Amino acid sequence: MRAVTVHGAGDLRVDERPDPVAPEGHVVVAVEWGGICGSDLAYWRHGRSGTAVLRDPLVLGHEIAGRVARVGPGVSGVEEGLPVTVHPAELVGDGRMPERLAGRTNLYPRVRYFGSAAFHPHTDGGFSEFRAVRADQLRPLPAGVGTREGALAEPLAVALHAVSRAGDVAGRDVTVNGAGPIGCLVAAALKHAGAGRVTVADISPASLAVARAMGADGLRDVSLGEPLPEDAEIVIEASGAPGALGPVLRSTARGGTVVQVGNLPGTEAAAVLGDLVTREITWKGSYRFSHEIDDALTAMAEGLDVRPLMTHTFPLDRAEEAMRVAADPASGSSKVMLRFGPDPDPTDPAHPRKDLL
Repeated sequence: MRAVTVHGAGDLRVDERPDPVAPEGHVVVAVEWGGICGSDLAYWRHGRSGTAVLRDPLVLGHEIAGRVARVGPGVSGVEEGLPVTVHPAELVGDGRMPERLAGRTNLYPRVRYFGSAAFHPHTDGGFSEFRAVRADQLRPLPAGVGTREGALAEPLAVALHAVSRAGDVAGRDVTVNGAGPIGCLVAAALKHAGAGRVTVADISPASLAVARAMGADGLRDVSLGEPLPEDAEIVIEASGAPGALGPVLRSTARGGTVVQVGNLPGTEAAAVLGDLVTREITWKGSYRFSHEIDDALTAMAEGLDVRPLMTHTFPLDRAEEAMRVAADPASGSSKVMLRFGPDPDPTDPAHPRKDLL
């Protein structure tokens, strides 16, 4: 099989690897679609993502969907051809957590994640024609949700988790700072949750156009000097830019809430934080997700449309070009998708991958 593999900073290859087998408790998924994430770009550009440093070649990708190709021993209730996405997290150890963190598995201290170099040996991702997956990590796609859209259940789950951290948003006006893929998905998730007016701010007109297509009611082009809305009771910060924190806190109403879902750098960075104290702002972090991947699939089945986010599509053999487009702010890209094998008929969610099965 072919796999999109990073060998070092700036060294991306489409390697030939042996087809995986389905051991006890596993299935083999024939991957159809994958979405490129910021961590994939970080490994390719820098040989690291956050504190995880590349030591060996790593298959990228944690936003994937496809169909079950083979079912291993000990797996029941799963049939070949079933369209699925994958929860990419696997807890390492006994999974026990303090009572105060019950259910918040995203905060478990040791987690293997698809396409991550946090452990050694590394955890290969799903940017390959086949991937062996633990059966309990499978999430069947609901009727009407194809594998292309299903590949975005993972980032949508991140957005839904961030919205849940904000509390009850029904009928409330919310500002989203940052119109990258997560910010745009946050806007869609807010509207799905019944939020009132959702205003999205960014420095890129192309990104703001995607935010509008994803449901944003108002846009602020910061590059033109347009300010963030004043006295916002809820702000979701999705840019991860330390320089944005000062304006975000200043725009937040006294006693308001900021949810930080944009991934801040792990190194020292200057930021203006005085308003956090004087305005008594509640600042909450939001990290990955726990159960929300199931909620993401339900939301898509109920009509949350992720298609405007998918601005570019490339076949597997053009993976490096896809990465360059995803990394280039001038490309106008939002979510760049990789296609593995022929494109299934989007009008027939049950169409099997006969070429790979």
